[in-house]
Amino acid sequence: MSRIGLLGGAFNPPHVGHLALARLALDHLALDELRFVPTHASPLKAAVPHSPDDATRRRLLEAALRELPGPFVIETAELQRPGPSYTVDTLEALGAAEPQHSWIWIVGGDQLAQFPAWHRWERVLELASLAAAWRPGATNEVPEILSSRLKFRWSGQPGEIVRLPSTELDFSSSHIRRSLASGDPTPALPSQVRAVIERETLYR
Repeated sequence: MSRIGLLGGAFNPPHVGHLALARLALDHLALDELRFVPTHASPLKAAVPHSPDDATRRRLLEAALRELPGPFVIETAELQRPGPSYTVDTLEALGAAEPQHSWIWIVGGDQLAQFPAWHRWERVLELASLAAAWRPGATNEVPEILSSRLKFRWSGQPGEIVRLPSTELDFSSSHIRRSLASGDPTPALPSQVRAVIERETLYR
């Protein structure tokens, strides 16, 4: 069975921290492929005013991936589905369409802390494992209800939780959007993403 990583998020905009996490996960989890999964509408986050539409965010992600050699692709399942982007729905659809794969969903440490509030989180762990990466300086604690699932390495089976090393990059899309809106320079954007943003005057 192929080992497939799924890195979800708004990617609003995609930045160098996302790319570093993808590389780290590919190596640490011994993945055959990593798919970026842009959300249509996050159920746990408020909509961001003046954000680019789904098609534009996908183009920004495509620009970012041109700077990321390797088995990295974009999975558009959530962009094609209306309503909230529930991870469980995505995993059920992918598992039905591609039963030959093993899946691991990659999250930030802050998302793992919220994981017991996710829609049908128990079903998520029947379908996939989780890998979590924390920002520098963050406490890498796992919710107690999940602690028995911790593994040092991913076996390829569902239901496990693996700690990833930190990327040592402390970038966030919200800070980058504020910098772009105020016209301040930011080192956090891949050059091809920056070119699209400047050409189309996004986030201004």
